[in-house]
Amino acid sequence: MISGKTRFVPLLAHPCRHVRTPPLFNAECERQGVDMVMVPLDVRPDMLEQTVASLQAVENVAGMVITIPHKGSMAALCDRKVGAAELVGACNVVRKEADGRLTGGMLDGEGFVAGLRHEGRDPAGRRTLLVGAGGAASGVAHALLQAGVADLTIANRSSEKAEYLARQLAGFFPHARVVAGSAHPGGYDLVVNGTALGMHDGDPLPVNPLELDEGSVVAEVVMQPDMTPLLIAAEARGCHIHKGIHMIEQQVQLLVDFLK
Repeated sequence: MISGKTRFVPLLAHPCRHVRTPPLFNAECERQGVDMVMVPLDVRPDMLEQTVASLQAVENVAGMVITIPHKGSMAALCDRKVGAAELVGACNVVRKEADGRLTGGMLDGEGFVAGLRHEGRDPAGRRTLLVGAGGAASGVAHALLQAGVADLTIANRSSEKAEYLARQLAGFFPHARVVAGSAHPGGYDLVVNGTALGMHDGDPLPVNPLELDEGSVVAEVVMQPDMTPLLIAAEARGCHIHKGIHMIEQQVQLLVDFLK
């Protein structure tokens, strides 16, 4: 039951019609007996700073959960960042401290790896291609390296951004092989779409499915639609598919724990 004691956690997105986190988050709060509730807010990028400032002034706001396209911009608005958020300069959850300051965290990667493991697909030892170098992809890259992937190739539309992220991660994980490269998926055990491609009708595929190796794992961070065009094509190719929803299913407990 929502009451005057309930703490509010807005999910900031643009657009917000694709989000699937609120019912999972609210169910986890109920399971834990935590009096918090999440509601999505559709916030244009040019209104993000104003929106965040307004939410800071609301006493019963516990924090915010952040998704496309705000993860990088939100990190710049935080007073401090912890864990992967500090390393990759992006966050997907923000806790409002007692003094009103904002602490940003990045749990996408932890949730993604936990989702793989929950489905019996431990990434340790896998040759991995990650498409994307934005906020979510950066968090996923960090977590995959922590999980012990054999090597990581980062492909991005902007090669400069991929090269920057690869250099940054190589500095954090000096014993790992991290490089920027092409989005050709042949020869990889694990192929991850870390972009928003597939969310909208008419989006190009992040990789050519005809180049996928049969038996490889093809994973998404896109949660809506449930079966993206990439997953449909990969399944037809004989690949093992891993849906974007698995990332948030395993992440909601981490989000609640960060905010409560």
